[in-house]
Amino acid sequence: MGLIYDPTQSEGNLKMRWLNSKSSLDLVLTVLFPVFLGGCAAYPVNQTMENLDVDNRVDFANMREAEKLSNSILLFITFSGGGTRAAALSYGVLEVLADTPVNLSGKESRLIDEIDLISSVSGGSFTAAYYGLFGDQIFEDFETRFLKHDIQGDLVRQVFNPKNWFRLPSNNFGRSDLAAELYDKNLFFDLTLGDLRDRTGPAIVINATDATAGTQFSFIQPHFDWLCSDISMYPVSRAVAASSAVPGALGSITLRNYSGSCNYEIPLWARLALDERDIYSSGFHQADRINSYMDADKRPFIHLLDGGLSDNLGVRTIIDQFKQSGGVVTGLKSIGAGNISKLVVLVVNAETASEKELNFLESLPLAAQLGMASRIPLNRYNYETIGLLLNQIELWKTKVREYRCGDTQSQQGSGVSRCTSLDSYFIEVNFESLADEAEKQYFQELPTSFKLSSEQVDKLRNVAVLILKESTEFQRLLEDLQ
Repeated sequence: MGLIYDPTQSEGNLKMRWLNSKSSLDLVLTVLFPVFLGGCAAYPVNQTMENLDVDNRVDFANMREAEKLSNSILLFITFSGGGTRAAALSYGVLEVLADTPVNLSGKESRLIDEIDLISSVSGGSFTAAYYGLFGDQIFEDFETRFLKHDIQGDLVRQVFNPKNWFRLPSNNFGRSDLAAELYDKNLFFDLTLGDLRDRTGPAIVINATDATAGTQFSFIQPHFDWLCSDISMYPVSRAVAASSAVPGALGSITLRNYSGSCNYEIPLWARLALDERDIYSSGFHQADRINSYMDADKRPFIHLLDGGLSDNLGVRTIIDQFKQSGGVVTGLKSIGAGNISKLVVLVVNAETASEKELNFLESLPLAAQLGMASRIPLNRYNYETIGLLLNQIELWKTKVREYRCGDTQSQQGSGVSRCTSLDSYFIEVNFESLADEAEKQYFQELPTSFKLSSEQVDKLRNVAVLILKESTEFQRLLEDLQ
């Protein structure tokens, strides 16, 4: 819970109570992290790949075909940032989907088995990666391994462990590298993104932020193609560590850039966008982003930070991939979804409210100011991202309808009509939708940390059930699937 204003207390006491109410990892590590003498250590390096199999590459997020009963529904889910709070809320949503039976193609199924893709950032990436690797096992041990485990305490203990004193000051090894080792030990067991890609179930896209470009970088082979690098042997733990690398608390994760050493060429749409140079178009900026990786001499290292810095909802992965696939029609065809009748986007948004208690302080604590520097633009960015997504969904529906119905005359007399509409469903799971103000305040004041109590975790799981039960859009989807 956050600070409650008490007019009988001095401002100094209020500041101390505000600081004590915060258990975020960035505060702990930034304030307490000691200064050591130099040492030497090295992080695992992403592997080069001389020959890219570009002819067999699936453009749309490198998706594989999920084992589903029905190809009539395309279900995308995004997991936001927000530490364990986001991971627990995302886990609760998966529990609901696992307990939701649907009737598709005359067969009973679970809604969770119809997920095509999960895009995640930061705290949400732990849940996404674990489910992608282990499927339903997540409901057996993820609580004890992560949600109700003091990961934050483990990280702090590793920082102060004498065996790491000469590794951490190295230019080739930092706190996020140490965190990745911990995640491997507790969660991911040295499994790789190749293992994640090859498992049955939905495609998992873990997102980070390119620290120097300020743009999203996704742990998918098409993005590693830019670097002439093979993603298959890259550890899942390091992808998740990059996705959750909070600036200041956890350092960046580094990738080596081998561009120019393989047969990769910038796509035609990107070359055209660069030639047209419409600096106000999103296509130009996406093309310019790809082009920035093409000179390894100028960018030999790519430094990645928390995915929430570029998109705290994980939504832009879906938008960008359709654009980079040449449009929604081409993108749907590339993943075998050209005939879908239902497009569902479910956004799990663990965003919290602003800390209104700070309004009672005459001056802001430094820690509060540092937190606001990232939180304020993220919260404003979230609203814009959702608005962009809703506009894109309407555009996608229009383009699909034009494609399917544009040549209806030639179909007359054939006995077959391809002119079918695309139904869309946008479902957002967020605390703002809660009707009970006290309940809403409780969840919006949960800290962004890697440590929550068992009670807080259970309440987050249960509130996911409540929000989806009260969601008119989710209930409309369930009715239409029967």
